[in-house]
Amino acid sequence: MAVWLGFVQYEADSVGLVKGWSATTCVGSVTSKFPALEEIRLEVNRKKYPEFLLNMSSLPRGIVMKCGYKAIVLTVDIPRLGRSEAKLLEDSVSIDIGKMLESNLSEKSPEPCISLVPNYLHRANEKAYEPQVISIGPYHRHKNHLVAMKEQKIHFLQKLLEERGGIDVSVYVMKMRKLEVKARKCYAEPVSDLDSDDFVKVLLLDGVFIVQIIRLHLNESQENLPDVVGYSNGFYLALSHDLLLVENQLPFFVLWELFCMIENRDDKDMIFKKAICKMLDKIVPDKRQRQREDPTSLRLSDIKHLLDFTYHYCFHPSTSEVVNGDPNCFRSCIKYLLDLGYHCCCPPSTSQKKNDFIRCATELKEAGIKFKLVDGNTRFNFDIKFANGTLHIPKIKIGDYTEPFLRSLIAYEQLFLADRKHVSDFMIVMDYLIDTPKDVEILCQHRIIKNMLGNDKAVATMINGLVVGVIYSPCSFYYTKVFDEINEHRSKRWHRWMANLNHNYFNSPWALISCLAAALILLLTLLQTVFSVLPYVK
Repeated sequence: MAVWLGFVQYEADSVGLVKGWSATTCVGSVTSKFPALEEIRLEVNRKKYPEFLLNMSSLPRGIVMKCGYKAIVLTVDIPRLGRSEAKLLEDSVSIDIGKMLESNLSEKSPEPCISLVPNYLHRANEKAYEPQVISIGPYHRHKNHLVAMKEQKIHFLQKLLEERGGIDVSVYVMKMRKLEVKARKCYAEPVSDLDSDDFVKVLLLDGVFIVQIIRLHLNESQENLPDVVGYSNGFYLALSHDLLLVENQLPFFVLWELFCMIENRDDKDMIFKKAICKMLDKIVPDKRQRQREDPTSLRLSDIKHLLDFTYHYCFHPSTSEVVNGDPNCFRSCIKYLLDLGYHCCCPPSTSQKKNDFIRCATELKEAGIKFKLVDGNTRFNFDIKFANGTLHIPKIKIGDYTEPFLRSLIAYEQLFLADRKHVSDFMIVMDYLIDTPKDVEILCQHRIIKNMLGNDKAVATMINGLVVGVIYSPCSFYYTKVFDEINEHRSKRWHRWMANLNHNYFNSPWALISCLAAALILLLTLLQTVFSVLPYVK
């Protein structure tokens, strides 16, 4: 008998042991595996694991089991148990399942907003998700190269206490203790290795450090902040980007409560938002290419952490934009799942054509498609459009800190923003457009990419690596309509002929010269023939 367990989250060894499950639960071996939506078939030994069989056979259809991060479909082949076997195990199994559910409810937060990056994203570039100079929160606090910054955090707290003369540190400690339970629930992975005192220390030291950095931006005349805090420009830039890493976050309400305790001004809400916005304007790439979100429209109660603030302030599209395509999302999702299952079992032949992707920039250029930079004075709104044979793309600057910043935004979207994945979708488009350094060169020529790395191959490698492991569905893809328009343009006979001509005959200067020479010889031959025939005609 086979029991369908629905969508399961897991991490599995190649031999089939499922990480996160107890040894007695790892009863089978993985016999089939697919790359996207995976199906795992476990061959179960009835005599060796009778309790597991009874547990699984009693589960309802479509149950969701969580044990890691990767979504799969799990099918378990379960031999039937005799009535006597089932009766003997019924009571003990019920107790065990009850304990499992109780443990799961006690450890997991109902609404987490901070998480470790799942392995299927993390393995693409592990160092991109790790802070370089400072740890914020519980996840990276024990890294050897980050321990030195603890002294700086203590120094910032000491300066604050001196500034707020007469206020004892116990006042801040008591406030953090009141927030401890709520703050713990913000982390998707239980931080059980931190006791109450240690967790409160993390909240206080890390929170004060971030708030003090933010408060430095309250002074409008403050231009060179690295000098103020005594850091070099390079160190301060690395530190600033560490504050925006997805695994390096504190709950935003901790920062807000500390700010309210420190600042006695009126309208703290607006002052705090403007200070953060001013800080982000200095560290987020391409700040001159965007018209930022109005800070007054951001509700602090809706902000999860500093990265979430950055996402809404810098990258959230306006509600007036209508870019994505399929209005019948439910039907598209069903078709997508059916197609996915079919292609897992029956890989498509090379002759089959798909419309859910576009060709690289080089091939699009050969097909007569032009590229144009979206007006740099407008807000960065992911507004890629295709009109009259021209693909309009906003500018993207590629520098040393671009990859970790974009990876954090993509991971945050993949983990917590089910209804919108604008950064992920934008980078998927760039991944399709860029296959080789030549594609990067084309986009640089049109000022769509500003290459601060100086190496086209490095840019191509970085962009192609950004979307490894990223999951997206055509039914909610932001640029479905753009893809359809581009492919429709390329499918026209004239454009196909032009693309073939450009690819085969005009792909290099020597090929062009050869074609012109051949045409000239043909013309001269024709003229010679005409002049040879003319005397006989007369």
